[in-house]
Amino acid sequence: MSGGADGLLTRLGTWTENLSEQAYAYLLLAPGFLVLLLFAFWPLASAIRMSFFADVITSGSLGEFVGLQNYVRLLTNTNALAPAAFVDPSFETPILEQALFMTVGFAVLSVTGETLLGFLYAMLMKAEYKGRRLVRLFIILPWAIPIVIQGMIFFLLFRPGYGLLTEPLQQLGIFSSLPLNTTFDAFVIVTVADVWKTSAFMALLILAGLESVNQDLYEVADVMGASRWQRFRYITFPLVFPVLMVAMLFRTMGALRVYGIIESTTVGCSTVPSMTCLVTQMMFGSATQYGSAAAVSVLIAIVVGLFIMVYLGFIRRSNQSLGLA
Repeated sequence: MSGGADGLLTRLGTWTENLSEQAYAYLLLAPGFLVLLLFAFWPLASAIRMSFFADVITSGSLGEFVGLQNYVRLLTNTNALAPAAFVDPSFETPILEQALFMTVGFAVLSVTGETLLGFLYAMLMKAEYKGRRLVRLFIILPWAIPIVIQGMIFFLLFRPGYGLLTEPLQQLGIFSSLPLNTTFDAFVIVTVADVWKTSAFMALLILAGLESVNQDLYEVADVMGASRWQRFRYITFPLVFPVLMVAMLFRTMGALRVYGIIESTTVGCSTVPSMTCLVTQMMFGSATQYGSAAAVSVLIAIVVGLFIMVYLGFIRRSNQSLGLA
């Protein structure tokens, strides 16, 4: 038995040694591709298939085949998920357009705020000064707080009647008397809450990029009399830019799937309807709509894919400019 096993291992080792570098790389990646196929592509393919069938499910099977009817209904339906239109109260936006606008708007605003604040945090975490450990602790602490606790903190801050920030912001004319029940106010609160929590995540990724920069470049810049702005513009930012794009890519994918912070902070998805909220309402609401929910899920995947393509384009260009591709 042992001799046969040794012979099999020997033949296997000889076979792998004769493979080309590209074939050997694919062999090593095969287990990862298999896991990705089972847990990512297969559910996506099932959702695409389900989106072509009617919402009514009987006896555990899908309804009749309706083709693109679910997509057409979502794109043309005038029953908005939110109680009022987000941009213009006199304009009734379609249900998907409402959720899509809020989701993309939330992703753009939150990721932009997290990137700017995260870059500042990363610079503070990298600098040498007394009390740096304590500063790092305060920066990372929000990221460690569970999303439910985070939602409760902001819920209590803006709770009508006894919220710490409700009355001052109302007197300044920034928020209404019921900010958690008002679509625009709740959207701003959710965005700020997300920036407050996930800026630490961005800071850690950017800090890793800052630590990888060759310090000799700064010494040369000092000898040449470069200012702090010139060092940041011509050394720090170009070398950290690829890492920054990867960090923004991860956060954008998460922001486009926003759901938990909405449910834990505001009155619920009826106030700030994201696309994930739309899927949840269709699947677990009073009227089960699996076909429509699957169609929205596919549209979310398309939107995420478009953002990924944009980020990959920026990453490829930055690598080419640095001579890495």
